[in-house]
Amino acid sequence: VKEHAAMVTALRRGDQVVTQGGIVGKVAKVKEDGEIEVEIADGVKVRVIQSTIATVLNKTEPAK
Repeated sequence: VKEHAAMVTALRRGDQVVTQGGIVGKVAKVKEDGEIEVEIADGVKVRVIQSTIATVLNKTEPAK
């Protein structure tokens, strides 16, 4: 549980994620209210509750 919470709080724009529902997408925006916007296709964004992210496939490199 602690590992999942740390993974979810470390999400940032550009990370490729899988939701618990099996949807694969890229994080477009991390909001303050426990939601994130995930882009699942070009121009198609869905709002997802942050805690429902199951896995992070690819992390983006931090901006320098």
